[in-house]
Order: sequence, then structure tokens, then C-alpha cells
Amino acid sequence: MDFAAARERMIERQIAARGIDDPRLLDAFRTVPRELFVPLELQPRAYNDCALPIEAGQTISQPFIVALTIDAAGIGPHDRVLEVGAGSGYAAAVTSRLARAVIAVERIPELARLADERMRRLGFDNVLVRQGDGSLGCPDQAPFDAIVCAAAGPQVPEAWLEQLTPGGRVVMPVGAMEGVQQLVRVTLDRAGRPRREELEPVRFVPLIGAQAYDEPDRS
Repeated sequence: MDFAAARERMIERQIAARGIDDPRLLDAFRTVPRELFVPLELQPRAYNDCALPIEAGQTISQPFIVALTIDAAGIGPHDRVLEVGAGSGYAAAVTSRLARAVIAVERIPELARLADERMRRLGFDNVLVRQGDGSLGCPDQAPFDAIVCAAAGPQVPEAWLEQLTPGGRVVMPVGAMEGVQQLVRVTLDRAGRPRREELEPVRFVPLIGAQAYDEPDRS
């Protein structure tokens, strides 16, 4: 399979055609081989317009949703970014092409280990992967210019707002654990006051943690 051609089609048809036209962001997608962030048997579907299953019963988000979230965060070349819900590491890798540094937090140990291995193997050396409760942010690496999240919480965690720089942005889905949620952007003004904007209806897995949802009871 010609993955480079499939990647270019994805960028043109799934991202640019839907109105995301930042040249830096489109170029970032060109540099990240999505096929290496999914299980081997799913590589032929890596550039499909949908989410795909990955290890530990989790998913890698639809490419457009990854693009929409990163674009909404307005990431600049000098920014330090916290990414919560690292999953396979794909979104962190794309973000790393735009930012100075990315701290990616993943609560599931297996996924954190695999994402860390991918970053080192593929040369994304400005990404630090941490295993832990992402709802608490990453205090020892703060402050952050932007925080992006790939899971839905009941509200923006207070810990994240405390770890943002003035003018910093949080982009995350907010809403119930199941059903339609809203992708929101919360921006801190220079006085530290948050301003919230609703961007797009979305569906994400729940954010699990001390400042988010409890682990579902599967008994």
C-alpha cells in the first residue's frame, strides 16, 4: 500500500476540504505516519475517515477530530502543550511538529509504554510521555500554553486552569459519559479569567480521573 499517497488524500479530503487550512498543521500531518500508530492488522485502514481500535480496548480518533482539536488550540512554535489521553501517541506526534514541547499523559500503563516506545523509535524527541491521572494535569511540567484532551469530562478540570499560562487555551470535549458532547475551548485572559466557546458536537470516551469521571463499574 502507498501510505504516503493515502496520507495526502486524507489531508486533502478529510481535513482541508472541511475547512482546516492552516499550512503548518497540514504539513504536520504530512510528517507523521499514522499507519505506525495503529495495530499492524489495521494499517491498511489507517487513513480511513473514522476512529480505529488500538491496544487496551481504546481507540485512535478520527483524523479530522485530531485536526479540529489541535487547530482550535492555536499552537505556536514556542508553546509547551499538555496532551491528556495520549492513546497511541498519534495526536501528540502531530502536535509536536507545531510546538516546542509536548507532555502526553496516559492513564493506561500499556498505552503509555507503547506511545513512549513509538516516540523514541520514530524520533519525536520533543514529546515526553507520562503515565498517570491526566485529569490532574502534570504539575511538575507546568505551566502550559495549551492543553488538549481526547476524552470527555463533566467540566474542564480546575487543575488544568491552574497550570495554564495567561492567554493559555484548553480544548476538550465536555458532556455526559455517553452520547453527544461539545468540543469546547476555554481561554484564560491576562487576569486569569476563563472564557468558554463551544466549537462542535462530538463523541468521545469518558475522561477518567480524580477531577473527571469515576472508572465505570463493569461488574
